[in-house]
Amino acid sequence: MKLSRYLTAREAAEALDVNVATIYAYVSRGLIRSEPAGLNQRARLYLAEDVQKLLEQKAYRHDPAKAAHAAMQWGMPILESALTLIDETGLYYKGQDVTKLAITHTIEQVAALLWTGDMAQGANIFSLHPQVVSYLDALHSLRQHHPDLSVLQQLQIALTLAAADDLAAYDLQTQFRHSGQTGTRILKLMAAVVAQNHDTTMPIAQTLQHRWCAKDEQTVPLLNAALILCADHELNASAFAARVVASAETNLYQVITAGLAALQGFKHGGNTILVEDLFHEIASHSSVRDVIAARLRRGEQIPGFGGHQLYPHGDPRGACLLTLLAQMYPNSPAVQQAQAMVAIMDEIPGRKPNLEFALATLAQTLHLPDGSALALFATGRTVGWIGHAIEQYNSGHMIRPRATYSGPRPNG
Repeated sequence: MKLSRYLTAREAAEALDVNVATIYAYVSRGLIRSEPAGLNQRARLYLAEDVQKLLEQKAYRHDPAKAAHAAMQWGMPILESALTLIDETGLYYKGQDVTKLAITHTIEQVAALLWTGDMAQGANIFSLHPQVVSYLDALHSLRQHHPDLSVLQQLQIALTLAAADDLAAYDLQTQFRHSGQTGTRILKLMAAVVAQNHDTTMPIAQTLQHRWCAKDEQTVPLLNAALILCADHELNASAFAARVVASAETNLYQVITAGLAALQGFKHGGNTILVEDLFHEIASHSSVRDVIAARLRRGEQIPGFGGHQLYPHGDPRGACLLTLLAQMYPNSPAVQQAQAMVAIMDEIPGRKPNLEFALATLAQTLHLPDGSALALFATGRTVGWIGHAIEQYNSGHMIRPRATYSGPRPNG
């Protein structure tokens, strides 16, 4: 059943197949939230999201198998996590508004928040400065024979090489207590590979700025904000892949490699590549509207505007990053193109820009190489994967769902 955002008491009662008095009882027990209906303080409207949750719980009681199947596709929560909350008011890491963290804190502080619950631990955790020269040299040699290696493929190779040297990462009993140290080595290695810079003493955002925008220091807070906005997004495909791998008690390098594999899919972070292609197509035409209209008439989706079930009013991460770009680079052709695209797509209900669109806009604005938006996404999201792995290690549980068999039955 698809519900609008707010319901009257009678609509909520009909949806749940109960009487109106029961709805009032649910409100008093905190199961359904209500808000005033306009200026009439006595009339109330009820959040459909809460009604939907009660419907799903009811379905689970009546048909657990069906409910479990639906849970794997934007259904009921299937795992507990104390990392990220997404609700109708926004996105929060450990209870703190992500869009505010993005402009007030560093990615190192946010990593400490997600890994330990204490931002003040950031300075201690990131005091490590791992040696990465040998891995960068190996990648340089490899690129000479395979020049088409993407940045994410290079990251996966570097992680494999580093894992062989980091014996501490294999002691999972130690990892339960010190995953942040391994996490720091991994995150700094990834930043070094993306930036092709062996200096791991610099903050992550500055490492990327030094490679991409050496003459434009104002990009440090912008890149830092992007990393924070990318850091985690609850139980998405890559985070779930990371948790499954962690639950099998594999080391943190393998966990991050699993996350990278999932992130590259075009329904996930790989969508940034499609948005970059859209920018390139627009750059070769005179009209943004003509390009978008032609794609829509061919029945194609416009990448970066797919809509998000968790954000009926738009992705706050994308909105935050686009706002920062407009403030810092108001005259940038890429920013102006992005604003034109947003205005055109706003004519179609539910088509707001997402994080992937904003990351690609950032890459175009700063004239970064193709694939940089995805590399930035991967670097930031690694923080969340490590946080999920730490949670999973500490739980001690193996993630092993069952499948409903739908093939032929055995004879006899």
